[in-house]
Amino acid sequence: MSVYTTVGRAELAAWLAPLAAGELLEHAGIAAGMQNSNYFVSTGRGRYVLTLFEAIDPAGLDFYLHLQAHLADAGLPCPRPLADAAGQRWRPLCGKPAALLTCLPGRAVDHPDAAQCRAVGAALAQLHLAAADLAGAPANPCGAAWRQAVGADLLPLLDPAEAALLADELAFQAGQDWSVLPQGVIHADLFRDNVLWDADGRLGGLLDFYFAGVDAWLFDLAVVANDWCPDDARLAALVDGYAGVRSLTAAEQAAWPAVRRAAALRFWLLRLDARLRPRAGEVVTVKDPDDFRRLLEQFRLAPPALPG
Repeated sequence: MSVYTTVGRAELAAWLAPLAAGELLEHAGIAAGMQNSNYFVSTGRGRYVLTLFEAIDPAGLDFYLHLQAHLADAGLPCPRPLADAAGQRWRPLCGKPAALLTCLPGRAVDHPDAAQCRAVGAALAQLHLAAADLAGAPANPCGAAWRQAVGADLLPLLDPAEAALLADELAFQAGQDWSVLPQGVIHADLFRDNVLWDADGRLGGLLDFYFAGVDAWLFDLAVVANDWCPDDARLAALVDGYAGVRSLTAAEQAAWPAVRRAAALRFWLLRLDARLRPRAGEVVTVKDPDDFRRLLEQFRLAPPALPG
């Protein structure tokens, strides 16, 4: 989360009124993440998160907010968007589509243990199954076509060694066939900072669904593995938690090394794009793309095995 658009108190108070969320007490920008402008909002009725969507098509935004409401109804710990009397979950604020969502308790952890990896694996599988019948889902906005297009755009901006690595990986990924892999709505960005834990270590919140879309479920598991599991023990726990809810197919087991490479490539490209073609903002988080370049290089040299 970042702050690209500044929101004043008076305009926010007027915007909140149709939501019956209570009188505005205070609001403060959140400096984390990369894509949207986010604020903590405190009112007489509680604490919320306000998100102004900087680059999301409003038609797609209807789906993202519907998805979170659907998952919350299914019992997953997801933020629930507030709606006005007409059922509208977002309205313009400062020239941007904006939504107010419940603020879930807990905090993210930097170094999850095996039990937390197992819990997030189970939650991810529950999410996949709960959203499997959701109509109107778009394709993964950062799926294979996005990776090929953004990669091609960034190639001329890289040094020769990185350009050669990227060109070779794009060619490799273009040859992969994911049509045999189980598909459905994926979160696509379930990093450690998008999961909250309560004081007793229980999973309390799944956040930031604004990259969600239809893709291979295995890709979602690979995204989580790449961020959460620096060792075999935590990877085994993650996969065990996931498979305890939804068993992996033989095709998924065979595709695992290539899909983990695709997940590393996706976030290398996203962070490279933010570094090389930055957007202006008041408080902007730019994360290091080299972490995922190194991970991709590691996977290319030693294909990662799927535990179990």
